[in-house]
Amino acid sequence: MMNRKFKLQSLCFLISILGVIGCQEAKKNTDEKETAEAVEDTTLTPLKISDNQRFFAKEDGKPFFWLGDTGWLMFNRLDREEIKKYIEDRKAKDYNVIQAMVLHSLDAVNVYQDTALVDKNVSEPIVTEGSKFSDSLAYDFWDHIDYAIETAEEHGIYMALVPVWGNNVKDGGVTKEQAQAYGKFLAERYKDTHNIIWLNGGDTFGNEYTDVWNALGESLDQYNPDKLITFHPRGRHDSSDWFHDASWLDFNMFQSGHRTYAQDDTERNYGEDNWRYVRTDYNLKPVKPTLDGEPSYEGIPYGLHDTLQPFWKAPEIRRYAYWSVFEGAAGFTYGHSAVMQMHPAGGETGAYGNKKAWDVALDDPGAKQMQYIKQLMLEYPFFSRKPDSALVSNQGERYDYMPSTSGEGYSMVYTYNGRNIEINARNLKFKDFEASWYDPRTGEKEPVEAKPEKAGDIYTFDPAGEKEDGNDWVLILEEKE
Repeated sequence: MMNRKFKLQSLCFLISILGVIGCQEAKKNTDEKETAEAVEDTTLTPLKISDNQRFFAKEDGKPFFWLGDTGWLMFNRLDREEIKKYIEDRKAKDYNVIQAMVLHSLDAVNVYQDTALVDKNVSEPIVTEGSKFSDSLAYDFWDHIDYAIETAEEHGIYMALVPVWGNNVKDGGVTKEQAQAYGKFLAERYKDTHNIIWLNGGDTFGNEYTDVWNALGESLDQYNPDKLITFHPRGRHDSSDWFHDASWLDFNMFQSGHRTYAQDDTERNYGEDNWRYVRTDYNLKPVKPTLDGEPSYEGIPYGLHDTLQPFWKAPEIRRYAYWSVFEGAAGFTYGHSAVMQMHPAGGETGAYGNKKAWDVALDDPGAKQMQYIKQLMLEYPFFSRKPDSALVSNQGERYDYMPSTSGEGYSMVYTYNGRNIEINARNLKFKDFEASWYDPRTGEKEPVEAKPEKAGDIYTFDPAGEKEDGNDWVLILEEKE
């Protein structure tokens, strides 16, 4: 860039000698062009499923790693200025998806006192004609959501929208016919909007009111065939439990939930092993992408309701992310207790014992560290990536578990607690390699200085620090050219 400007300035000097006017304008135009070229292109197109059916891709075929945040109540509790602040922050931290509820309740009212529905009927939205971004009475509930969606699109962020939260259907507030009409309304309203993903369901069981969920999914699919759809299930459940073969379901989403190993009372008893959901989905036919759409939130108590329990912290959230992604997930959704409920500053204690303001919680450690897993995954050949459990000979259980993943020319292993990593050379896809350590806390990568010990077919790598939960590292092996 400096050479280009120097040449232009030299040309200007020469032209000025000849008495030609307008050189400064030429330089100004060139500077503006260079500035414009440096600005990231945030033009969005509907996402699609990759050719191998395991991941997401952009319209041009480039990989899309889903890095989501749960802003569930943003439409109800934030004004337009706050919405912009929230979206700008998440963009700066490299998030590319925000999950939000369209209707948290059937009597939903936003901060401008706009009501969403006539008599709590989803088939009768209250839509007012007029300027949708004005402060006048013409600005309605749906215009407020439009503002958020358009602001997100301007920042290169997709909105994964839950049309109606599950408890409203469970309570009998939505019929099959109403769901069909509501789905058509939403699809037609956003048919030309490119940054929409639909999350049917909403923390609910798909084996209850299945006809309603199918009606909503089919309606959205019929009128929005270019937009991806999944189902957000109840905690410790998976969309594939009920809808894997549904024609409207494009990818799976599970909610690994907020309970510890000891608190899990479900039949499958996965506890904190969110990677097990991925492994189950990975082996299903037809092949579909999957991801953890709601793991434990940063800043929420173990098991949600007992505020005397410890609160989940950043190292544990990192563990959920790397465990699931290295097992084959197409992305990961982060959540924070204060942010998901958009808890205001100076207010009373919020749900689940939260006392932190949402805009303060935006900068909590886990929220800032999620970008590093996205950056790591996109640094290497993306679509060739597969889980590679045979690579590690001492894979371990529970917090000792070390998932591994391999792609074209590389392999990676994650340890949550700094255990030694034993690589089985027989199962490594290449003989000669360079080794690096990747720090999930900072995104920094450094070469492994000491040559790893080898005994027989086993290479042993020793991460820095003591063996303790939260001393997590990624070992990266790259094939030598």
